[in-house]
Amino acid sequence: MGFFDKFKSARDVAKEEIKEMKWIPLERMNQLDEIVEISKAVPVVIFKHSTTCGISRMALRGFEKNYDYDKKQLEPYFLDLKQYREISNAIADRFNVQHESPQLLLVKNGTVTYHTSHSGIDAGILSEKI
Repeated sequence: MGFFDKFKSARDVAKEEIKEMKWIPLERMNQLDEIVEISKAVPVVIFKHSTTCGISRMALRGFEKNYDYDKKQLEPYFLDLKQYREISNAIADRFNVQHESPQLLLVKNGTVTYHTSHSGIDAGILSEKI
């Protein structure tokens, strides 16, 4: 981390962290309905990230580094937990999963079929779950 990095906002840091992948930002509550519909044709992965957590940052970088899926296999959504906590709460309620951070959820046919957190987040494992 350089000296000037101390002056970046959490949002700026989050934007830098998602450059490696073409994430779909999860920023609106109605996107949960879209995810359910999309998941009927293509599995959807949701990465819930805390922009102020070093463990979350490490999990995100590791996931992105090993992510090797195209849009026909998997649709990737990214949720900034600090900015959109209400969406995270809605995900927990709607899909009946306990909130964790960082957290990865796989949605197929409108249902979370797999979820994991922290060191369990691994892009390679998704191939077995899709």
